[in-house]
Amino acid sequence: MAGMNLTATAQRGTRVRRRPWGSFVVLLLAAVYFLLPVAASLWFTVDDPAEGFTFDAYVKGLGDDGLATSLGLSVRLGLATVALGLLLMVPTMVVVALRLPRLRRVVEILCMVPLIVPPIALVAGVSTVLSWEQDLAATPFYRTFQLLQNKSFPLVLVLVYTVMSLPFLYRSLDAGLRSLDLKTLVEAARSLGASRTATLCRVVLPNLRPAVVSGAVLSLAMVLGEYTVAKVLGAEPFSVWMVHVGEFEAQVSVAAAMLSLLITWGLLLLLTNLAGGRARNRRKTTA
Repeated sequence: MAGMNLTATAQRGTRVRRRPWGSFVVLLLAAVYFLLPVAASLWFTVDDPAEGFTFDAYVKGLGDDGLATSLGLSVRLGLATVALGLLLMVPTMVVVALRLPRLRRVVEILCMVPLIVPPIALVAGVSTVLSWEQDLAATPFYRTFQLLQNKSFPLVLVLVYTVMSLPFLYRSLDAGLRSLDLKTLVEAARSLGASRTATLCRVVLPNLRPAVVSGAVLSLAMVLGEYTVAKVLGAEPFSVWMVHVGEFEAQVSVAAAMLSLLITWGLLLLLTNLAGGRARNRRKTTA
């Protein structure tokens, strides 16, 4: 019996020792899959057959006025999309979780619809509605249609992007809400005299910060990389500018894509560190 136990223990130890190798292989393959295209693109931007290793593509890209203008527009659209999406989804999901749990499936289906409807079909419908502008010239809605299509800040893109970001926001917030004892938190806050708004802002949101951050980062990354909707609606955010520049300067376009990737990673790290730092500070204060 003792021998059998020793054999079983040795076998378990062997399996435990083998697991890191399997994990290492999986991580290595994933790193090659994701990093190899990035490395190839990076090399393409700095390799000039005539001059050799050079950063001229980045110098040209950073010196182009269109880069700053288009990137600024994309960032503003992304921040507005995140703010509007969170303003819509956080109260809705909290109310559904507390008061209307039977509607959870309905809300989930509605939020997943943008994954089924292709962006080109969505923007085709939006373009059809916007084409009514001339027919409404004698009505107060004409000014509204003009504001929606303002070239400096097209609000229609914010509305469309908010719809397209619903799946990311829903999945992140749903995972965060499922990890909380939301009913107990809300009842405790209400019993201490907190209003509904104070409970949402000072109790629910701090506990949902990781979910909010992950949903915000995914939505922002989607806006920075989206091309079809912006192109059809006649706007020129960063993605459209990159494609336009790529028709004449391929290296500059790829260099801009590398800058976009760095900006997205930087925002991800910044938001993650802010959320983690505040959580650590809260734990220290509680301790």
